[in-house]
Amino acid sequence: MRNLILVILLLSVTAVWGWTFVVVKEATEVYGVVPFLAVRFTIGAALLACVAARRITRKSLLIGAGIGVVLAAAYSFQTFGLKWTTPTMCGLITGLFVLFAPMASRLIFGVRTAGIFWVAAAASVLGLILVTGWVTIDTGGSGFPLRFGAEAGPVTWDNLRGDLLTLCCAVCLGVHIALLDRAAKRYDPTVLAFAQLASAAVCFWLMVPLSKGISWPTPPVWFALIVTGVLASAVAFLIQTHVQQRLSPVRTAVIICMEPVFATLFGYWLAGDRLGWLQVVGAVVMVGSVLLAEISSVVLAARRVQSG
Repeated sequence: MRNLILVILLLSVTAVWGWTFVVVKEATEVYGVVPFLAVRFTIGAALLACVAARRITRKSLLIGAGIGVVLAAAYSFQTFGLKWTTPTMCGLITGLFVLFAPMASRLIFGVRTAGIFWVAAAASVLGLILVTGWVTIDTGGSGFPLRFGAEAGPVTWDNLRGDLLTLCCAVCLGVHIALLDRAAKRYDPTVLAFAQLASAAVCFWLMVPLSKGISWPTPPVWFALIVTGVLASAVAFLIQTHVQQRLSPVRTAVIICMEPVFATLFGYWLAGDRLGWLQVVGAVVMVGSVLLAEISSVVLAARRVQSG
């Protein structure tokens, strides 16, 4: 019964993450991206400060702050990407961070990357090509049925730049995970989380003068700020930390990989996003490759522990 409650809690967190793609897109259409992120991360950092205050050390604060700069870059790419793409596409592409994390660990720390990750990466690239519309299938004409790039019709720079920015977000999140994985083994995770949110908030406040300035948020924007700052940041992290201490890694990984699925569902239900059948195939391939990579990483880690 206790494990069932933990599963429901983590699944709720993942659903909130999927929902926020719609919420953030709607809010940033009437409020600046940079001011929105500055207020969001300030709210999250303030709440986590209450939990982390007694555990803070200078070194953990500095390490977390450094990682927070990477986190700020990731959310900048993601939130600006949402201006030019749909919540569904943003959620699906963001989920690829699971594949970029082991690649970043390989490049930064020399951690060996298993062959299964390259298989998953190749599959995810195929899925990405299909879901972004770079390939269509011509069923009504004659000749070769596949069309690429500009010949596919609806693909333009305007509707691709959001996808490309989101892909940059996934890369940054992969680097973020690689750095955090190394730091979490040495420092208190709650302090690291607080330091990251606080550092990201500072980065965004420094960027505010470069934007169109900041104004008092409207009630709908406040709603989005509370959802993202309180639920999707501070509360979600605390729940995830608590649950991961008690559930098996495989079980946790499967639940967290549901985020792109929830993003697709909420995009369909709330934002009117619709995918063609080929895009649905691409989405399934992407989610499947992410799930394969995540579960494989857990299984390989377990094998290392047993053999060591």
